[in-house]
Amino acid sequence: MEVIRPSSDLRNHYSEISRQCHEGRTPIIITVNGRGDTAILGLQDYYQMKSELELLRTLAEAEEDAVNGRVAPIQNTFDAIRRELIERQSNEI
Repeated sequence: MEVIRPSSDLRNHYSEISRQCHEGRTPIIITVNGRGDTAILGLQDYYQMKSELELLRTLAEAEEDAVNGRVAPIQNTFDAIRRELIERQSNEI
C-alpha cells in the first residue's frame, strides 16, 4: 500500500520517510500542491525493481525472437558459451 506525504515532509521528516521506505518496503508518494509528484522507495527495492524490469525486457526480446523464428539449436549456444569461457580463461593467464 502506498503512503502519501506532502513535499514539506521531505525537509521536516526525512528520517521518518526513509524508515518507512525501508521497514515497510512500500513506496512513499510525495505531493506538491496536493498532486502526486514523486515516488520514493528504498534503495534495495529500487535495485530489485530495476533488475526485474531488465529481466522482463530480456524475456520479451526472447519471446519476440522465438515468434519471429530467430532461434538456433541449443547446442550451438552452449558451444559458443564454452568458447567464450575458454577464451576468457586464456586471457586471464
